[in-house]
Amino acid sequence: MLEKVDKTTYDVILMDMQMPQMDGLEATRQIKARETLHPYIIAMTANALQQDKERCLAAGMDDYLSKPVILDDLVELLEKWALRLGSWMPDAANKKSSF
Repeated sequence: MLEKVDKTTYDVILMDMQMPQMDGLEATRQIKARETLHPYIIAMTANALQQDKERCLAAGMDDYLSKPVILDDLVELLEKWALRLGSWMPDAANKKSSF
C-alpha cells in the first residue's frame, strides 16, 4: 500500500484500521512522514469508541468514519475534504475517479 502512495498522488485515502501486514495507524504515520504532498486520511474502523477516534487523530489521520459505513456519512466526509482541496464540483458525474 505504501508503494502506491509513493507512485500516485491521492487527494483522500480511506484507511482501514486492520490490515494484514501493517495497521492503519502505522501506515498513516509512515505516509505523513514522507516528504511528499500528504493526502487527507480518513480512518475506517468498526471500533467506534471515542478513544479509538482519538488514537486515529493522534496518528495523523484527518477524520474518522465508523463501520458499517452509512453512505450519507461517507458522502458528507468526502464533500468536506473535497471542499478543502478546492476540487469539489457540484456535477460530480463529470469528474472521473480511479480506485
